Amino acid sequence: MKDIKFLSVRMDQELYGKFRYVAEYEGRSMNSQVLLLIRKCVREFEEEYGAIPEDSSK
Repeated sequence: MKDIKFLSVRMDQELYGKFRYVAEYEGRSMNSQVLLLIRKCVREFEEEYGAIPEDSSK
C-alpha cells in the first residue's frame, strides 16, 4: 500500500459550502477536488520551473 499522507485544512463555513458545491457540480468528492487542484498546481509549477526532485519530501 502507498504511503498515504493526510492534510487537514481549516476554512470558514461559507467557503466550505461553496467548495462543496463546486466539487459536487464537477461530480467529485471534496477530497478528490482538492487532489485535482493540488496536482494541477504541481504540474503548472513544474512546467514553469522544471521537475521537482522525487526526494524533495524528505
